[in-house]
Amino acid sequence: MTQPKHYLQFKDFSAEEYAYLFDRIAWIKAKFKAYEPYHPLFDRTLVMIFEKASTRTRLSFEAGMAQLGGSAIYLNTRDSQLGRGEPVEDAAQVMSRMCDVVMIRTFEQEIIERFAANSRVPVINGLTNEYHPCQILADIHTFIEHRGSIQGRTVAWIGDSNNMCNTWLQAAELLDFNVHVSTPPGYEVEPERAGLYGTSHFEQFADPLEACRGADLVTTDVWTSMGFEAENEARMKAFADWQVDAEMMAVAGKDALFMHCLPAHRGEEVSAEVIDGPNSVVWDEAENRLHAQKGLMEYLLLGKVEA
Repeated sequence: MTQPKHYLQFKDFSAEEYAYLFDRIAWIKAKFKAYEPYHPLFDRTLVMIFEKASTRTRLSFEAGMAQLGGSAIYLNTRDSQLGRGEPVEDAAQVMSRMCDVVMIRTFEQEIIERFAANSRVPVINGLTNEYHPCQILADIHTFIEHRGSIQGRTVAWIGDSNNMCNTWLQAAELLDFNVHVSTPPGYEVEPERAGLYGTSHFEQFADPLEACRGADLVTTDVWTSMGFEAENEARMKAFADWQVDAEMMAVAGKDALFMHCLPAHRGEEVSAEVIDGPNSVVWDEAENRLHAQKGLMEYLLLGKVEA
């Protein structure tokens, strides 16, 4: 049996594959907007395994699979044998014999790696503590829609060096753009954890204002990610000067976009003035999770498709 292709980190695909995928996502989105049915995954089944709660990930995968003609099954680990101690390897062997693709949203990256190693079907990372490739896929597609190619551009990441930051750094290496990262002391990027090939595409800044200077895109995330709630009080103090506000957007490039993967806490990591302002594309970004994941599932199951 040939090994299935998985999507566990952003660097699992090549630059050439992403070029195809971004074109394909645009084509699939255009069909959807024109109310033209497109059902390449008829009779295919997606299993969605959630250990971490979600709104956008569940909606986008479940609606996306339905729009492609297939069906999606939601499993929470509390409601399955995984929550009762069944080995991940055993669950993968069984589940992958009953469906065509699996999406997992969990804590440690190791869990999804173990599942994929024992799966007969493609496995998609719907989010782990370390990486969030589906979100960055949608984010870059959103940038392309609004501003064209991201190659050579500058993305300013303000806040925590979390799974989103790690994935932006991988994407920069692969697609040849730059990331300016500014985090509070003690929350800096760990290149090894980010899974970087090198360090030529990112620069760290102590001052978030300087990180934003001249940027084409300014983006952030909540200060306390799921699984780190115990650190919330300490993080609120540490991150107080890392709120993306009008001053930061003013020093960014003239046409700089603002993105946030949501949910957002106005008045914490971003001011209401910015997220609800004219440079914000957060709603397009959220919608594009749907279309990006349709393109991703089509590619993993069918390979390259001629338009």
